[in-house]
Amino acid sequence: MATILNLETASTNCSVSIAKDGELLVIKEHDTPNYSHAEQLHVFIEKVLQEASISFHELNAIAVSKGPGSYTGLRIGVSAAKGLCFSLDVPLISISTLKSLAHQVEFGAYDFVVPVLDARRMEVYSAIFDKTGSEIRETRAQIIDQNAFRELVGKEKVLVIGSGADKCKQVLEHSNFNFELSAVPSAREMASLSYKKFQEGDFENVAYFEPYYLKDFILQGKK
Repeated sequence: MATILNLETASTNCSVSIAKDGELLVIKEHDTPNYSHAEQLHVFIEKVLQEASISFHELNAIAVSKGPGSYTGLRIGVSAAKGLCFSLDVPLISISTLKSLAHQVEFGAYDFVVPVLDARRMEVYSAIFDKTGSEIRETRAQIIDQNAFRELVGKEKVLVIGSGADKCKQVLEHSNFNFELSAVPSAREMASLSYKKFQEGDFENVAYFEPYYLKDFILQGKK
């Protein structure tokens, strides 16, 4: 049995869930471009515990979205997660933000899922998953141009999902590409992912863990 608190703050969505053995019990979230994480995160934590009738000391682990994503949002989430782990003496679990976003999709409905988070200008954070949910291309920071995701062009059904999908839709006009523009990372999908890591004993070092900022973009300049 494992009761896990999941924190998602990597994007505009401040999201908190509590799950038991991978099954979602309660979730609270609010998506706003104003990034309300500092004001809402701890309020949401208290609310989900209260609604689930679970005390802090009944938690077996804390899971946090590790990025990539907003620098400030990630710092807020990781700081809160570390503080809880230290005070409760429970393990810390980190979940890839892009993997969590990709799991909003029913993988069998698409042959490839490409979660993308908006970065700056025409840049996004992205990864590629196949129809089984396996990551087949690692997380990257990349510029979206006509050559982006060219390994998927003309293949089977592709879904590009996330806040960076609008940039992709403007440039990528391939017939096998589909776009979901409104999806944001959520603590809902973290429930099953964090439980799997708990079962595997895949924990982070609380003292030394840092978010995955992925700030090294490709530089564009004159040649």
